[in-house]
Amino acid sequence: MVAAVVEQACSAVNFDPNEVIAIVVTVHDSVEERDTLRAHATTLTAAGDTVTAAITWSSLDTSLLGVVDSTHGVFLGKQAGLGTIYARSANLRSAGITITITQAADTLFAASDTRDTIHVGAADSLSDALSVTLADTMINAAPNPPTLVPLPNRRVIFTVTSAPAGATVSLVPNDITYTVATTDTAFTDVNGTAVAKIHYLGGGTLPDSVRVSATARRAVGTTVPGSPVTFVVRIAP
Repeated sequence: MVAAVVEQACSAVNFDPNEVIAIVVTVHDSVEERDTLRAHATTLTAAGDTVTAAITWSSLDTSLLGVVDSTHGVFLGKQAGLGTIYARSANLRSAGITITITQAADTLFAASDTRDTIHVGAADSLSDALSVTLADTMINAAPNPPTLVPLPNRRVIFTVTSAPAGATVSLVPNDITYTVATTDTAFTDVNGTAVAKIHYLGGGTLPDSVRVSATARRAVGTTVPGSPVTFVVRIAP
């Protein structure tokens, strides 16, 4: 999501079409902890023309959103919360733009048994749910232990890393979607949990097993500790 903000200067008694009267800011409205946010601004004259003008950027609370480069609008998410940034050109300042700093995931772990068995002769050939939980660890004051904060609406990639030769298996996001796919993107729910299942479609030499990995990445591209979580699904007659 992108926010656009326009702040106009007060009108002068004598109209000057070349006077800079507005700053237009374009910036994403959220950033993850330890990730960078880049804001952009343009200035407009009373005549509606875009002109080049020096912009200085600032943050209302640098403990939440630090200023990395005040000239080029680069900020750093430092702590989860709501930050506010401003753009200034000479005596003209934009309205405050609210930025949500979201928590960074620092752990991924299995939320279900990592081993399961598909019985080919059963009514269906779906595995049980292969579940992982994505969370942020909050350090509490001693002697209280750390608290795990589940992170909703985050991507987790499930991938079939090995399967029996000649077998057809597919990852499925639910019990009714059987499109063949060896990679699936799931999103964590309100409990920080993402789920996939294995659907066996036939073939291969039994008994054998399918290996599935679950991996999450932070906004900066680094792999979340605990990734990959490995599941082993045995295929039995």
